[in-house]
Amino acid sequence: MALSCVEEGVCLHEPDGRLMYANPAAEALLRAQPRWAETHGRLEHLVPMQALHDARAHGCWSDSIAFLSGHTLEARLHWLGADAGRFLLLLRDGGATRSEDDQELQLRHEELNVRFNAAQEQLLQSEKLASIGQLAAGVAHEINNPIGYVHSNLGSLQEYVGNLFALIDVYERAMRAHDPHSMRTEIDDTRERLDVDFISRDLPQLLTESRQGIERVTAIVRDLRDFSRSDREHAWRLADLHAGLDSTINIVWNELRYKATLEKEYGTLPMIECLQSELNQVFMNLLLNAGQAIDEEGVISVRTGHEPGQVWVEIADTGGGIPAEAMQRIFDPFFTTKPVGKGTGLGLSISYGIVAKHHGRIEVESTPQTGSRFRVILPVRQPQPGGDA
Repeated sequence: MALSCVEEGVCLHEPDGRLMYANPAAEALLRAQPRWAETHGRLEHLVPMQALHDARAHGCWSDSIAFLSGHTLEARLHWLGADAGRFLLLLRDGGATRSEDDQELQLRHEELNVRFNAAQEQLLQSEKLASIGQLAAGVAHEINNPIGYVHSNLGSLQEYVGNLFALIDVYERAMRAHDPHSMRTEIDDTRERLDVDFISRDLPQLLTESRQGIERVTAIVRDLRDFSRSDREHAWRLADLHAGLDSTINIVWNELRYKATLEKEYGTLPMIECLQSELNQVFMNLLLNAGQAIDEEGVISVRTGHEPGQVWVEIADTGGGIPAEAMQRIFDPFFTTKPVGKGTGLGLSISYGIVAKHHGRIEVESTPQTGSRFRVILPVRQPQPGGDA
């Protein structure tokens, strides 16, 4: 291959950051760096996440990459979106920074990276809580509705129990009187007056409805708890994506129900290795965006499928679509096509970061006035350290 003779380091990466090819010069430049061995050459661990956004938005990003060893590489990142939808990373030796000041600068740079990652995690958690805050009125309605009829049913239950105790009291008095004819007459009159026949029919249904209402409230609270918790203290584990989708839909449903019809087409999915609450954040962002894209009435479709080694979740809407000039910027932080006050511009950017963290990718198709389709593609198992890129 001609690139094997080029002195400049050349790396070709998939849209999700996976390394496709590195020429010998690139391998020589990077092999000695810890990140190269530990991350299998993934792009987001070689350059800042902002570099990926800038390359997508402007076609190119350039800066130096610094390592703890004090070594620097001059890097240029090109987005080949119009061609193959891949990243091209070009590297040159920037030399070693040997002064104590430069070493201190490198250490501070690494420290800032650690702080930046912590800030990103805090931002993710804040965005989760902000999303729940945005949906608070709808969630309150979803809880108040079953609580309302449980409260009403308890009032009826109290009356029914009083009537039944009154009938039992008549039985006891009649038994003490030892007058069968009088006993039968008083019991029949009491049963009719208290409408005991109706109580016997209505009481089981009342209890069933109340139990369902309590179970509904329990499910909503559980979904909120699972969604809002941080995964920082939780290890990667096998999870059911369908369960995560359903719990997220339960949380956002009141926001969607008045303008959209929901269509679900679930395939058969294996359990996947992931941080489920973070993926639930992705699903919530995509569902809310789909709902906001629909002005009056439309359809939101949620589909899932399984291919060798990976699964996909697709959320589509019949809304207004994304303008062509905005497509290259939709994953940029703080970029939004929504009116002022309707969005922070962080939802898709955070979703992109979460999916990249899971070694996956997001594919987007949109047609103005027809709708948009976002497909999240995830590996079934996360790459293991020391494995192939």
